[in-house]
Amino acid sequence: MDKLRIRGGEALQGVVPISGAKNAALPTMAACLLTEGTLFLENIPNLVDVQAMRALLEALGVTCHADLHAHRFSLSARSVKSVTAPYDLVRKMRASILALGPLVARHGTAKVSLPGGCAIGVRPVDLHLKGLEALGASINLKDGYICAEAPKGGLVGNVVTFPVVSVTGTENILMAATLARGTTTIINAALEPEISDLATCLNAMGAKITGHGTTTITIEGVPRLKGATHTILPDRIEAGTYALAAMITHGTLTLQASGLEQLLPSALTVFAHMGAQIDCRENHIAVSSSCELCSHDITTEPFPGYPTDLQAQAMAVLSLVPGSSIIRETIWENRFMHVAELVRMGADISVHGLTAVVRGVPALLGAPVMATDLRASFGLVLAGLAAKGETIINRIYHLDRGYEAVPEKLAACGASIERISAE
Repeated sequence: MDKLRIRGGEALQGVVPISGAKNAALPTMAACLLTEGTLFLENIPNLVDVQAMRALLEALGVTCHADLHAHRFSLSARSVKSVTAPYDLVRKMRASILALGPLVARHGTAKVSLPGGCAIGVRPVDLHLKGLEALGASINLKDGYICAEAPKGGLVGNVVTFPVVSVTGTENILMAATLARGTTTIINAALEPEISDLATCLNAMGAKITGHGTTTITIEGVPRLKGATHTILPDRIEAGTYALAAMITHGTLTLQASGLEQLLPSALTVFAHMGAQIDCRENHIAVSSSCELCSHDITTEPFPGYPTDLQAQAMAVLSLVPGSSIIRETIWENRFMHVAELVRMGADISVHGLTAVVRGVPALLGAPVMATDLRASFGLVLAGLAAKGETIINRIYHLDRGYEAVPEKLAACGASIERISAE
């Protein structure tokens, strides 16, 4: 497996182009299964997870043409040859479950393996299944597969109430309901911007969706959807991660993308409270940290709260901030696995259940460490950028799943970083 070698101590300076959002690209790619028309997607990030979704769609019979350099995809599901999403493909990425709703809605049946992904906690799919059952589907679990059947005449609109907020659950039911007969109302829908991005794409395809961006989404079912062109929104998690890179190295980075201020409301507030200087413009955000940062307590929450996907990166920064900070993780129950790796580098962090106490130390020391999940991998990158000496990060395939061209983007801003190819 490839590794990263980082020599810390450089203050980052420069411009970072923010890629399209992975968490918007994956459900929007799955939306191609809802139509015979061609879906043209712009600003698609070149990521392992995107390629995994492409492989899954192609296994179902989707024709995909990709221009990776231009970040463009065209997807045509005119001739779906299979409604089975096999284990070997689905196990790599939990977002594969997003094929379930579109397949049942358009083809009346689906067989999807239970999904995999990062080992950061239990990710139940029962909310997806109960939502589809509310639309009339019959669900059976057999041999590790979800087998779903729509009633004769197709899915039927209904009220779907989520007992807890679920991003992918909201996305799956949102897509399935576009082709259901009648009206579907999703209560306690997730508020993440990626859901609004998906709804915008679906509406361009002919869906009738209102209320996205609120906790109540209404979908008027239509007989069929058409092809469309859609541009994926910028990746708010990548933007927040590079903002923290500027902070931990006491540098200045300009994050180039439109609308980032609206995509990162709580995170930017937290960064400002920690002492970062933030200048928000229409097409970019400049983040700098010229002086000592302040300790700060963080609680992860669903959007618009502080994102769980920026928790590990913030912990790396706070490990070098004088005083004590408390991080409460409320989304995933096993998302502190990176603590042991930061401690190897000299961090003073103790974990008590879903709470971590971070006591700032004067310096981190480079060390060999291992990435435990997608976001934790960049937390270790940030620690390496600030550490004294050399850091080797192993298992960076996690990083490749969700961040595009990390060594290239950081090196362009002055970081001493290189990818070491596996022998």
